[in-house]
Amino acid sequence: SDSINTVLFKVTSPNNNHVSYLFGTHHAFGKVFFDSLTKAKQALESSDIVIKENLNIPGETAEDIINRRTEITQWQKYLSKEQLSYIKNLFATSPTDFNKITPTEMYVFLNRHFKQQVCLNKNADDTSLSLDDYIATKAVEQNIELYGLETTEKQINLINKDVEGMPQKNHKKRLANIIEKISTKNIDDCEETNWYSQMDMDYQMNTPCRNTLMLTDRNDKWMKQIKDLIEKKNCFIAVGLSHLMYECGLINQLTELGYTITPIEVK
Repeated sequence: SDSINTVLFKVTSPNNNHVSYLFGTHHAFGKVFFDSLTKAKQALESSDIVIKENLNIPGETAEDIINRRTEITQWQKYLSKEQLSYIKNLFATSPTDFNKITPTEMYVFLNRHFKQQVCLNKNADDTSLSLDDYIATKAVEQNIELYGLETTEKQINLINKDVEGMPQKNHKKRLANIIEKISTKNIDDCEETNWYSQMDMDYQMNTPCRNTLMLTDRNDKWMKQIKDLIEKKNCFIAVGLSHLMYECGLINQLTELGYTITPIEVK
């Protein structure tokens, strides 16, 4: 069945005794969620290396990359006066210069903000890390090596390239919609965080991947690195849940290579 009520999978090989784990993350969740997952914490503790999408290297974080830019976004082309005022307030204490963020990046940021503040009711003063980054801090605490599958710069480039050529009016509409959802605290669009927290997953293993740029190509590149690492070490692989799903997902790719993938209850 494609309905598997977990985000944690054990990966074993017929060729060696290494035990690795795949953990599908959701970037809006964080410390409270991960700390509640006993089995996931044990899996992390048993690993030699934690593999995540990217590492936050000083000087190469999203904030560093954005603040280094010289190009300024003409926000009046994308936002009304009220919307721009909302953004200014939102970024008032942020170290990131919102004038150097692209409309695409702003939408991605606001979308995550909506899921955290409205869907998960995260306190606005709560500066705790995303799930992926929290897992990295747990690894550092336990002297577990960290490995990034791609650079933060590469990720930012992909986010922008994914909607390259999108008309200005579409950006305006998307931004207006997400700002309204946050402002009105509209919980009707919280299905994604609801099914993730309830572990109500449909992995759709036989459904083709629709996004070549964000899923298929990245999964294929990542697999080359993952394959080498899991042959040598016990790995804890924490990547966005969508990368485990669908035909091109890491679960299917590892299965095709002869690995045994076993769903593990997280609690």
